[in-house]
Formats: sequence, C-alpha cells, structure tokens
Amino acid sequence: MSGAICVCEDYTGADLRRLARRCGDGDQVRRLLALATILDGGSRSEAARVGGVTLQIVRDWVLRFNAEGPDGLASRKAPGKVPILNDAQRRALAEAVEAGPIPAAHGVVRWRLVDLAQWVWDEFGLSITKQTLSREMRSLGFRKLSARPRHHGQKEHAIADFKKASQASWQR
Repeated sequence: MSGAICVCEDYTGADLRRLARRCGDGDQVRRLLALATILDGGSRSEAARVGGVTLQIVRDWVLRFNAEGPDGLASRKAPGKVPILNDAQRRALAEAVEAGPIPAAHGVVRWRLVDLAQWVWDEFGLSITKQTLSREMRSLGFRKLSARPRHHGQKEHAIADFKKASQASWQR
C-alpha cells in the first residue's frame, strides 16, 4: 500500500475556509472544508467525515487540488457521450441537404431522415438513428417543412370569392 499523497502547502486551512465562505457552489465548499481539515492536521478519515464521502474520494480531491488549486474543486459538467458526427461530417451533411438528392444516384426525390441516415452510412460508414439525425439537423439550422395539404377538388378562383375583406371602418 502506498503512502498518503501530500496536500499542496500553498494554502492554509484558514485560507480554504475563507474561500469556502465566499464560494457559491455547495459541493466546492464541502471539498474545501474537507481539505482544510487535512491542512489543519486532521486525518483523511476526519476529512472524509466532513465531506461525507469515502477516503478514495478525498484522495481524488487532493489530486485535483494539487493540480489546479481551489478552482479544481469546483463542480464540473460531465463530458457526456462523444458525438457521432464530427464537424467535417456535419458540413458535408448540410451541403448534401442544401444540394438536394439526385434521384438517379440517391433513389429519392426528397430527403427524409431515413434517407439521410442511409446517406451517412454510405458516405462515412456510421450508423445513426433517426432521432439522433433529427437532433443534428435541428442543430444545423434545418427544420422539418411540409407543404400545406390541398384538397384535390379545390378551385383556385373560388378561394377569392370566400375571402372576407376588412370593413372600411376598421381600416385607417
């Protein structure tokens, strides 16, 4: 078993408590107070009790504090899953959508999400779901547009006859 990792001596326990009072992030305050316990001569077990965590977590906090200082103890956003398409692939997808499909080459007369998913597979060898592709298209600024339905028996000249004009008293 290896020895304990020393805490950086650039700050004192009082310094960390002062930083904790001014900090708005509750998790960072808890971490700072736990490390202040260690810097004041307390054990790692006491620091774990103060922080409400295990000894392994306290060790991770010490490593982050030594590497980045008090700012390293701030809550971070989880990185999340790596996107399926990179920026170059997104640009190529946007160009393909803007250009529209070639019926002889692509076999479709308009792009649907399933057709674009097939295009992504053919071009890049990446499998992407319709839902993910829909999110990507919205982030690229594309929206689903559909034409307003028209009845097959609708007469163009009859529409004007049924439109109501505003009363003269309402117009300025």
